Amino acid sequence: MSDRLRMDDHERKIVVVKIGSSSLVGPSHHLDRKYLQLVADQIAAVRAAGWSPIIVTSAAIACGLDALHIKTRPSDMPSLQAAASVGQNMLAMTYAEVFAAHHIVTSLVLLTRRDTASRHAYLHARDTLCRLIDLDVVPIVNENDTTSVDEIRFGDNDTLSALVACLVKADLDIILSDIAGLYDADPHDHADAHLLQRVDAITEQIMASAGGVGSSVGSGGMITKIRAARVLMTAGIPLVVCDGHESHVIERIIDGESVGTRFCAKSHHHEITPYKLWIALGDSPKGSVSVDDGAKQALIERGSSLLCVGAIASRGEFAAGDIIDVKDRHGHLFARGKVNASSDGVRLALGCSQDQLAGNHLLAPMARHPLIHRDELVVFE
Repeated sequence: MSDRLRMDDHERKIVVVKIGSSSLVGPSHHLDRKYLQLVADQIAAVRAAGWSPIIVTSAAIACGLDALHIKTRPSDMPSLQAAASVGQNMLAMTYAEVFAAHHIVTSLVLLTRRDTASRHAYLHARDTLCRLIDLDVVPIVNENDTTSVDEIRFGDNDTLSALVACLVKADLDIILSDIAGLYDADPHDHADAHLLQRVDAITEQIMASAGGVGSSVGSGGMITKIRAARVLMTAGIPLVVCDGHESHVIERIIDGESVGTRFCAKSHHHEITPYKLWIALGDSPKGSVSVDDGAKQALIERGSSLLCVGAIASRGEFAAGDIIDVKDRHGHLFARGKVNASSDGVRLALGCSQDQLAGNHLLAPMARHPLIHRDELVVFE
């Protein structure tokens, strides 16, 4: 570790390090203790350089299945939850043991998306993590897969790492994966695929190159990392996705070396409130609306609410209060928000002017209220 990023205590920065299941669990489907020891070595070096690390871990279910001698991942929820309960205990003990060799105390923090649903819960989760950092503890964060059905069905800790990074206003998020980063094509299918070292914007081409779920022991994939990056970039937090087994990879990234793919934070980022964080990182959207160029410009440049007259198409079935995507006329996703009308109502209102909406008894509420209010809208551009 070089001295150029060392800092005084008052300049201490926070780095979130997410470790994927494919990195923690080897080909034999056993927890790789030696790998965790190498991670602990790096975290100790990062702490010595003045950084405060938070680890977001995966593999509770994978470890539990191994301990229970279950060879194939079950599809029923009780078995998954039982495996998570056993595996979580194994993970916590192993983390505590490998970090104890460096005289570092760890803690286990189990979160769900409900912990950001209200400002009260959000502040408690944030204050707990910040207090642990103040006490020089390394928090080990995981989803509460044992009791939360939704979390297992959602099932990726890339999103959780973004949630934690936004929660504590981290300076950097690192995802340790089983792939070197984002390629311009699937490297398994295209031998000439090139690693993208820097991403400044999440385009449709970037989304298309992400592919699907990648690992048999994990539940994420590059697509979940892209979605996490989209939120982090909006919040002004850079993300690095890299091969977690590269030598001293965490230290090298902290030292500023170009490793993997770096998703660069926007210079004019948006503050993501607890409520907007929930919208951005919550469940899959129920549908989408496409908007015209004027509406897109108003949302991005002026921070406006989305009016119904700006919508030009509606897809999917959604009710008032659901989360939906907002796309431009070319199909590019650039925002997400909580909609104030049903998909049936939106389709009836398409093509109507403000006066026509106001003069229609059924559609008049859509003239009086925005389709998505700016306080319930997250813009990714």
